[in-house]
Amino acid sequence: MNTLRELIFEEDGAAAAEYALILAIIGSAIAVAAVLLGTNIGTAITDAATCVANPSAANC
Repeated sequence: MNTLRELIFEEDGAAAAEYALILAIIGSAIAVAAVLLGTNIGTAITDAATCVANPSAANC
């Protein structure tokens, strides 16, 4: 019974779980930022290509 009680109140693994949660949150934020940045870069490249192909376009 004491062994079970010790396992329930043991906090050694809590730090590892917290670090894993922080890592998952940061990884998700990096993934979202990469997707948004990729979209913005793609739009900028498309706009630049339009300006090169047609210099009189409205967004040049």
